[in-house]
Amino acid sequence: MGVDLDTNDATRVFNNDDEFPRRLRPGVLLANRYDIETPIGRGGMGSVYRARDLHFPNITKHVAVKEMINASDDESMRQTVVHHFEREANIVASLNHPSIPKIYDYFTEGSSCYLVMEYVVGKDMETLIRESSTSIEEDRVIHWAVELCEVLQYLHSHTPDPIIFRDVKPSNIMINGYDHVVLVDFGIAKHFRAGQRGTMMGTEGYSPPEQYRGESTPLGDIYALGATLHHLLTRHDPQMEAPFTFADRPIRKLNPNVSPELEAVVNRALEYMPEDRYPSAAEMKQALLNLTQTASAPSLATRLLMDKQAIRPVWTFDAEDEIRATPCYHHGVLYLGSLDSNVYALDAARGDFIWKYPTRGGIVVRPAVDESFLFVGSEDRTMSMLSTISGKVVWVYKAAGKIRSSPAVCENYVFFGADDGHLHGVDVTSGRRLWAFETNAPVRSSPLVDDKQIYFGNENGDFFCLDFMAEVRWHVHARRAVTSSPVLADGVIYFGSVDTSLYAIDAKMGWEIWRYRMSKGTVSSPCVARDYVLIGSADGCIYCIDRVSGREIWVFHTGHQVTGSPLVLDEQVYCGSVDGYFYCLDLETGRLIWKYNAGAPIIGSGVSAADLICFGATNHRIYALPTI
Repeated sequence: MGVDLDTNDATRVFNNDDEFPRRLRPGVLLANRYDIETPIGRGGMGSVYRARDLHFPNITKHVAVKEMINASDDESMRQTVVHHFEREANIVASLNHPSIPKIYDYFTEGSSCYLVMEYVVGKDMETLIRESSTSIEEDRVIHWAVELCEVLQYLHSHTPDPIIFRDVKPSNIMINGYDHVVLVDFGIAKHFRAGQRGTMMGTEGYSPPEQYRGESTPLGDIYALGATLHHLLTRHDPQMEAPFTFADRPIRKLNPNVSPELEAVVNRALEYMPEDRYPSAAEMKQALLNLTQTASAPSLATRLLMDKQAIRPVWTFDAEDEIRATPCYHHGVLYLGSLDSNVYALDAARGDFIWKYPTRGGIVVRPAVDESFLFVGSEDRTMSMLSTISGKVVWVYKAAGKIRSSPAVCENYVFFGADDGHLHGVDVTSGRRLWAFETNAPVRSSPLVDDKQIYFGNENGDFFCLDFMAEVRWHVHARRAVTSSPVLADGVIYFGSVDTSLYAIDAKMGWEIWRYRMSKGTVSSPCVARDYVLIGSADGCIYCIDRVSGREIWVFHTGHQVTGSPLVLDEQVYCGSVDGYFYCLDLETGRLIWKYNAGAPIIGSGVSAADLICFGATNHRIYALPTI
């Protein structure tokens, strides 16, 4: 069988200390950071524990700590065990998928090695089968099977070398609180190279015939998935039967409630000859999806798989042209601009039209409200102050370039940038210019005002801190444009740049604290929530970064650029993408909760409006979605 590091993140808790061989005990502080709480899994070489990460003192952040005890007296065996453990750490660290736990740390202490990973709240499939008195319903099995096909396809398509998991089985598949699958224990996963042979590894009953001969290919994972589905549907453990005898135990004979179509999908995955199985996980996924599309009534699988379209807008409103700007919410009213040159006021609860104000250019900025007045900039080079009640103009200020920077109001001033290369300071009462600070490049970053200091960037990559008299307090330079608008938290300024970096800068002195590099640049404005800073990127990702250390917490992939800013409410992250979807993610893990298909690129950000999330799209429409 070879070395099998079978130490999954199951939730089983062992009450008998002798049953659970381990070195760590509850209360032990590991690496001066991880407070061990309880064991949650075990294997031949070590154990897995739930621990609290003390680097987050204000919240309870749990992690899974996997321990490998290297107690062998045989030096070659010790080296083999360490090699396997390090290989697992290196493989998992290179992966980024919502169905694969994040790896946070890897270190050694004494004769033991430790891997710190994302803690998955839930139960493994083996536990679910054991605790269930009946077979798990078919549509739920299909839902899990589709997600397993997705993660296997991700592994098999990994570059530069595909990854073969080699041990798909119920105990290595967690089901989290959102009923999503999480593949755990990469102890015997390996990079695949055609023609390469190796030691037989896996679990008897689930492993395909060729894996017994030391041959590991992506088609072997398909077989093991078929064996897992057979176990789920029949509750007959293949480890208790002779290998490769699934044909002797037909699924529908053991569970007549399973459809012939699903039985056929599983049987093809279990074909003895690899060439008779599905040629890829993607094709098996499509076969499973076809089952949901032919159902006579919507099933659980259909509801979960069809883009979470149970989410429906509470209301929509159609403008006359694209909506690229972020709305503004104030006292029950939603204010938003459009490329049709109008700024609209809508009843936020119902979407009813209240008034609109026409400018002579498209509006791509977020309006700002101060008491009973609304400030909005336009590509006609004007900043207008309007009555929030009637939409009537109070004054209009003329800049020398298009205004693509959202206004910021503080005390008796309104600040905003323009393509004329200036940051403008205007008196709110009269609409007269106080000063215009020259930056020598268009200013499209929206200014942040705090403690009589103004922070903003320009398209030349300059980032400034000014006082209210337009005197420079400090200045830093990025390598490319800073279109992103800054945010401030605990004395640190965060902003993104087209140079691919998210910057953390000391707000008082302008010193760089850290920078995080993405694969492409960003015009998205960051969002700070708890100990995290979140930002979108042109690479199609939403990033969650530890705002103290600058370390990556998680990354979520959308289908296109993310230009808007993430919004965090009640431990959930809301953000749109140019792929046309508006996403709701779990803040802690980055896992998808639901997504809504607007059918057109979403350029701006969402805004919280009472119990709704409102955002616009380039199909001229603004949507109001429920936050549940």
